[in-house]
Amino acid sequence: MIALIKSWFIQPTPMELAAKELAAAYLAKLQGESGVDYATSVVNYNNARIQRLEAYMKAAK
Repeated sequence: MIALIKSWFIQPTPMELAAKELAAAYLAKLQGESGVDYATSVVNYNNARIQRLEAYMKAAK
């Protein structure tokens, strides 16, 4: 219990701060990559949709 209270008042070392920031950077990168994956899927879906609809319209002429 005393150790927990002491930990509230102890400043983190520069190495601990750097490790925390590095972990946050990895998380942000992973979230960004997930966004890229999603956006790429949306673009691919719409490209296939456009091709399908253009083929349908061409055949209907």
